[in-house]
Amino acid sequence: MSLIENLNWRHAVKAYNPDRKVLEQDLNKILEAARLAPTSSGLQPFRVIVVENQELKEQMVKGALNPEVMRDCSHVLVFAAWDEYSAEKIDAVYDYHTDVRELPRGRFGSYTDLLKQLYGSQTPAEHFAHTARQTYIALGLAMAQAAELKIDSTPAEGFSNDVVDDILGLPELGLKSVTLLYLGYRDAEKDWLSSMKKVRLPMEEFIIRK
Repeated sequence: MSLIENLNWRHAVKAYNPDRKVLEQDLNKILEAARLAPTSSGLQPFRVIVVENQELKEQMVKGALNPEVMRDCSHVLVFAAWDEYSAEKIDAVYDYHTDVRELPRGRFGSYTDLLKQLYGSQTPAEHFAHTARQTYIALGLAMAQAAELKIDSTPAEGFSNDVVDDILGLPELGLKSVTLLYLGYRDAEKDWLSSMKKVRLPMEEFIIRK
């Protein structure tokens, strides 16, 4: 199927079959799509935490708007962004870039100096606003890859960030949760949206040409 057909197939599933689990090989493809997402300056300022453990999911349910979805899905992907930029983080990423490309460390020093100057003039809140926005690119690619594999998904912002961050120990990693992606297979009988026609604005209203 084409990408457009896959996107027409998918919807934000409202009920999952708790007995069906996503295969590790398919999960890895979805994670790889997220890993390959473009990021500002190639810094990849976020991480994806994979939660499969049922006990952890039960703990994370507190504050979730759709607790049954979190409980019954196969995996919860937590997209968590850096809480701030730092010179150390920037250097670590670009040292890795030069090592992989077999270039001398410091090869991009003039550019990383500009990045450090830019982010050095901003607050941690401004940093997080920037890193958090980038997670959505990876989120979209993960959903597209899941749809190609005919794995259902539900993006979610309706959860307690504090609860999730605390349970997963994200502050110690310099991360804050941004959004979740539930993965699994729909329970067609309970998923009330499953039988409904997909609705989007018509192209002529959605696209504005100048």
